Amino acid sequence: MRILLVEDDEALAQGVILALRGQGFVVNHVTQGQQALSSIRSQDCDAVVLDLGLPDIDGLDVLKTTRQKFPRLPVLVLTARDGVDDRIRGLDLGADDYLVKPFALPELFARLRVIERRLGTASNHLIRLKDVELDSSAHQVRLAGETLALSRREYMLLKVLMESAGRIKTREQLEASLYAWGEEVASNALEVHISNLRKKLPKDFIKTLRGVGYSVDPA
Repeated sequence: MRILLVEDDEALAQGVILALRGQGFVVNHVTQGQQALSSIRSQDCDAVVLDLGLPDIDGLDVLKTTRQKFPRLPVLVLTARDGVDDRIRGLDLGADDYLVKPFALPELFARLRVIERRLGTASNHLIRLKDVELDSSAHQVRLAGETLALSRREYMLLKVLMESAGRIKTREQLEASLYAWGEEVASNALEVHISNLRKKLPKDFIKTLRGVGYSVDPA
């Protein structure tokens, strides 16, 4: 899942970015509300983690504008404003969830997994297809009960495919799920990740539709 983190505290933002990337999320970061609105309009994210105390415009105004144009885009508000009235106003303006600073990273992960399940096809943190089991809570993949050694991007790629079981994912969609904005991507990077995954998974688990993309069969 691609997350847009809107946070002007650089130290906090960098810590959250590293933690989220360690959990398999693709994270893009901006520090101002206008930058956030521009990024949201480009539709380059699946969910937004939005701080309210931004230097240019109030985060609630960002939320309000986002809801008017993209009513289904999940927004998790992250803020130091801990008053009940502030929380109610944020939720009334369309926030999907609310975390008050300081917060525990595992709680942020759990709340984002709820959003992720809502966006994808998985009904819980375990996805089982044939002998392959992906546990998004433990960030692990098991084959016939044995844990596989996967790189972060191999895990992310397999997660996208398994959550979309039965549907074709194009090269562009998969690359967008693996790489952040402006990140240089080698022309054959996706094929390398697919090849490495196939060596670790059952034969024909990942199917290629030549010229279209990749898919896995539903259970």
